[in-house]
Amino acid sequence: MFTYQTTDRKEARRFRIAQFNGRTATVRSAGATVTGRVRAIVESGSGGMTAWVVTIVPDQPKAAAIARHAPRLCFAAEDEL
Repeated sequence: MFTYQTTDRKEARRFRIAQFNGRTATVRSAGATVTGRVRAIVESGSGGMTAWVVTIVPDQPKAAAIARHAPRLCFAAEDEL
């Protein structure tokens, strides 16, 4: 699990909407990018400034798609007589 803290109200709202709709959310922090499902959002009002702590469960990286070759069909074959 990945924990992220933000003080941006719009960003917290975006995470709440992603959690409610079951969509993935992406966080970019300190050069790292984490994509996953939002598990929890907790509001923290300590220190006089409102902050939100977001918990994200990272998705497994998708395996590279296997390249499919086109079928080899010969439409221009001549009929032998």
